Amino acid sequence: MPNGGGDATVRDARRWPLLVAVVLVGLNLRPFLTAVGPLAGGIRPDTGMTLQALASLTLVPMLLMGLLAFLGPAVEAAVGARRAVVASLALLALGSLLRLAAGSAAGLVGTAALIGLGVAVIQAVFPGILKRHFPDRLPLAMGLYSAMLMGGGAVGAQLSPLIAAATGSWRVGLGWLGLPALAALAVALVAIPKGETSAPGEALPVGRLLRRPRTWLLMASFGLVNGGYSTVVAWLSPFYQDHGWAAAASGRLLAAMAASQAVAALLCPLLARRHRDRRPWLWLTMALQAVGFAGLAAAPAAAPLLWACCAGAGLGGCFALTLVVALDHLPRPADAGALAALMQGGGFLIAGTAPWVVAVLHDRTGGFAAGWMLHLAEIGLVAGLTLRLRPDSYRAAMASPPDRARARRAEAPPPCTLRS
Repeated sequence: MPNGGGDATVRDARRWPLLVAVVLVGLNLRPFLTAVGPLAGGIRPDTGMTLQALASLTLVPMLLMGLLAFLGPAVEAAVGARRAVVASLALLALGSLLRLAAGSAAGLVGTAALIGLGVAVIQAVFPGILKRHFPDRLPLAMGLYSAMLMGGGAVGAQLSPLIAAATGSWRVGLGWLGLPALAALAVALVAIPKGETSAPGEALPVGRLLRRPRTWLLMASFGLVNGGYSTVVAWLSPFYQDHGWAAAASGRLLAAMAASQAVAALLCPLLARRHRDRRPWLWLTMALQAVGFAGLAAAPAAAPLLWACCAGAGLGGCFALTLVVALDHLPRPADAGALAALMQGGGFLIAGTAPWVVAVLHDRTGGFAAGWMLHLAEIGLVAGLTLRLRPDSYRAAMASPPDRARARRAEAPPPCTLRS
């Protein structure tokens, strides 16, 4: 008889190196964003960047994350997930190291584009890798990936201002991030299996997925929530620096926000794993976001750490759970990965504009309160959209029109009959 337990043990042993890669890759996907805000006080005088120009250091990479996510399935089919991740980590490392010599606003935006390109491809293909290798433990794998992604943001926010202060250069505070990217590259070369790819035509065509209203609903929800993240990353530190905080102190606050994101991103999928309906957990994360943004808008000095941690926990948990929900919609890893890539694509196009919109509101109103209130209103909208994410709707929502009609007929209760 086949030794099922032995096969499972061998399979788990083979997955450990991949989990190490998940940790290191995830840690590199956000520090380049969170490091900028705490260093804004040094960057702006040296480069002459306005507040809206500084927002482009978040806007440009997030727009690239959005645009290139649509190409994720095609990239994976053409070169394979392993090659895509390895090449993207090399770009990420190169972009970070080039910041050591960045001397102008244009140079910083150019490196932001290079880093954003690498991160965009990784985010497009990595959920499919996890779905393929951890089908029985997807919430755990996605939770770990999301937690490391958010934890990397905490590392960038905490260490970058300290390194900048120690070296006397904000360029070093940004450029050192090339080192962990090189470490992730070395591990990915070993840990991600060779031949890790989807055959051409294996995944559902992008056009077919884009014809599904559910795809657009997921994009909108993901984008509006992550718009809150991109705004907090860009403006939480400058917001409190305007209130008299030092760069290091504002960086510690941003790091605490990102650390709470990481904890919630790991715990929320684990807590929700036994419940097919993830909506109550999603609503809990939105309530936490609402508390954080309301506090920042109405009483920023009253409890800065509480507001930052509530917003962070809500944003991190919602990010991880929304990815899980997208992957839940389709059973095949290639299809689920394509849907998650599209959701991130449209979502990051929405999210990338948020810091710029908040900068404009700041210039019009003289403060950040209007921006925090804007995200509070968006949370209410996403909470309403989440009502539609019932698990029993997944099959019909992603089916072709004839299949959708059959699925709805199968789910409908039998008609009542009248007897004479």
